[in-house]
Amino acid sequence: MAPGSLVTRPGHVQYGELLLGPGTPYRWRGITGWEELPSLDSGSVARSDAHGEFPGLLLAQARTIGLDGLIVRAPRERIGAVVGALNAATAPRVDELPLVAWLDDRGPLLAYARAVRRIIPAGPGYRLGTITGGAVEFVASDPRRYELDEQVVAASLPAPEPGLRWPLTWPLNFGLPGSTGALVAVNAGDAESHPVVEFRGPVTTPALINITTGDVLEYDIPLVVGDVLTIDTHAGTVLLNGGASRLYAATSRSVPERSFVLTPGTTNFLFRAGLDSGPAATATVRYRSAYW
Repeated sequence: MAPGSLVTRPGHVQYGELLLGPGTPYRWRGITGWEELPSLDSGSVARSDAHGEFPGLLLAQARTIGLDGLIVRAPRERIGAVVGALNAATAPRVDELPLVAWLDDRGPLLAYARAVRRIIPAGPGYRLGTITGGAVEFVASDPRRYELDEQVVAASLPAPEPGLRWPLTWPLNFGLPGSTGALVAVNAGDAESHPVVEFRGPVTTPALINITTGDVLEYDIPLVVGDVLTIDTHAGTVLLNGGASRLYAATSRSVPERSFVLTPGTTNFLFRAGLDSGPAATATVRYRSAYW
């Protein structure tokens, strides 16, 4: 199931395959930790010879999100099944699930989180089919929130325009424009986003260059037709065809994968490679705009 596929209106919260909010047995009165900044670790250092500090990096901690005032309603003969579905969906797990919340006219936003706390009071109303005062708490190891739709931009290697064909006939046909190898990614959010980069063969020594910062991802590896080298800059992994690691193939001018980010705004890239590369080679950048 795609993240947020059940979310259709403000007030909806989807965790994995569980939908809470209007039109469901699960209503909530408030959400905490969603619009607030997560806690920050400061790298600032006190000045030894003056007032104040030397400003350092601010690194966000995990984001804690709480659904408060949870109300569960169902016919009394179904309250057990409804509570059981909530319990199963929020059971402890190793991996994180998509957590999507739609609060206002900005639309839904996405985080990846795990349920770490659940309160279902078994009070007088339980057997009658109305439970009040419940709560669910989630923790997202990545504190950023993301747009729901993944953006994809791609480019092939630079190629000249074909130009005119002789003999000339009117109207003149200059052919399709040649490729420049340029890619443009727009992070519409206010936080840095980590893209996933894919190089597809046939290509040798594929490289993606951030024109603004000069940062480069480059790998000394030949890719044949059908090969895909996938770089997950958030996880810091480099995988060939989804399996074997090729992290060691990074060249000396390649930056650490986790430092290759999309800052808020527009980022311009260039796709470059070795001379033995074929015209079918491509570079693809997949990303989501990120928000604090």
